[in-house]
Amino acid sequence: MIRNPIDVATRVSPNLSALIESRLNDADIDQPITLATIRTFVIGLLPAAFTETEQLHHFDVNESLLDELDGLIDEFGETALAIDFVQDVASEPLSRVIEAVMYDENRQAPPTLGAIKEAIFSGLLARLVGEGALDEDEDDGLLAEIDTLIERYGEEALAENFLRYE
Repeated sequence: MIRNPIDVATRVSPNLSALIESRLNDADIDQPITLATIRTFVIGLLPAAFTETEQLHHFDVNESLLDELDGLIDEFGETALAIDFVQDVASEPLSRVIEAVMYDENRQAPPTLGAIKEAIFSGLLARLVGEGALDEDEDDGLLAEIDTLIERYGEEALAENFLRYE
């Protein structure tokens, strides 16, 4: 299968991206997951009455994951790899951590994901909580989140590419 050369994940809603990612993380699936596979899964989640109604009358295109998937399938085809449609951005708390490292006056090079993990281990989270930039409960999952990004993209990936802008 051919990967999409453009960043199609920027055209996917956060809800659909999260759903796709949850299916990709399912260890019981052996073959590549395509948009058609995700569509079949979504249809299985819907009540039978909705799928019959859906065939007769489409609601606002942006209101339904199924409608969103249908639009993506129309544009990219049923065999498009679902992984291409997962948004890879840091959570808002991790984005604040990345920005804190990026704007560190002592830093000479743009930080990588590995550098962010190092900063977390060096006490950056405690400092940011103390400064009020992070809430105490926000720092709990950040190490797992950075580990997931490192696992997927490597320690040398530039951290700023994962910043969430909202």
